[in-house]
Amino acid sequence: MKKQYIIPIFVPHLGCPNDCTFCNQKKISGQLKNITEQDVIDTIEFYLNNFKETDSYKEVAFYGGSFTGIDEELQEKLLSVVYDYIKEKRIDGIRISTRPDYIDKQTLKRLKKYKVKTIELGVQSTNDYILEKCRRGHTFDDVVRASKLIRRYRFNLGHQMMIGLPESTEADDINTAKDLIKLKPKMVRIYPVLVIKDTFLEEQYRKGEYEPLTVSQAVERCKEICCLFGKKKIKIIRIGLQSTETISSPNKSMSEVVAGPYHETFRQLVESSIYYDTIIEKIKKFNTKVKEVEIIVNPQDVNNVVGYKRENIDKIKEMYDIDVLVKQDIKQKPNKIDVLISKIHKDFIDDKETVKSKK
Repeated sequence: MKKQYIIPIFVPHLGCPNDCTFCNQKKISGQLKNITEQDVIDTIEFYLNNFKETDSYKEVAFYGGSFTGIDEELQEKLLSVVYDYIKEKRIDGIRISTRPDYIDKQTLKRLKKYKVKTIELGVQSTNDYILEKCRRGHTFDDVVRASKLIRRYRFNLGHQMMIGLPESTEADDINTAKDLIKLKPKMVRIYPVLVIKDTFLEEQYRKGEYEPLTVSQAVERCKEICCLFGKKKIKIIRIGLQSTETISSPNKSMSEVVAGPYHETFRQLVESSIYYDTIIEKIKKFNTKVKEVEIIVNPQDVNNVVGYKRENIDKIKEMYDIDVLVKQDIKQKPNKIDVLISKIHKDFIDDKETVKSKK
């Protein structure tokens, strides 16, 4: 499989009709000026000159604003710049992100003309009450209509959702994931809400009208949602905002994050927690008193199995008095683990045995 590269181009707040309570796109993207054709060229050239693998899939992604809400002339100018690279076979495709109420047949035909392949919709929630409280300016019906149109025109459909929105409960967030699954996206992004400076949400937070999730709460909620998407083979391409100089710990001077479940390795926390539950479930199924286990894992999954700062290994040792050995095996399927008993307590059995349990 070819290496996949994304060339991100941010169009902060272009095309957005209003300010959502949680949003300040210029703060989130770290980009304060609007984009030009020359900016697109410069960004593409920079990335192409720095990619390590030449035989790879390269995609330009317009992030940040609602791309299809931009003035049509500017849309075409920005797309045509990338399209020239596609015709030269230096770029393979384009993806955009936009609002569900900014999708119609004419728009999709225009995007097809410039070889756009993927459209991500900022859904955030499927609960109309929560959408209204967040000043989104669209409804879940808009999401359904746009998603069906995008799939009908044979684009790859992506959804972006948020957890911990104002007045959103755990059940609301779980139901949002279930609603999106029914619309059959190929990919999703999951963003825990962070309180960003100069937003209405910051005002609510300062007044005590909004309480963000803790890191632990956000991890637990994301974990359940990830399992729902995983069962349906829907790819999760991001969990949590990308860390930058401005999107970082609220304790840092440059950070624009006021509060909320920020963690520099948030996705690893979620995926490690899923592995922890899997390991414990397997250990509990062994019909003997376990002293030590071996976990066979593909090298790409080692960090998540071990956990952030070896958290999983230490928790198993502390809570269950079991030693853990993690062994890498390139033959092991990615995202799959085998758990083997390597030692048992002699008080229960004298013979050493190995019991295998597969994920």
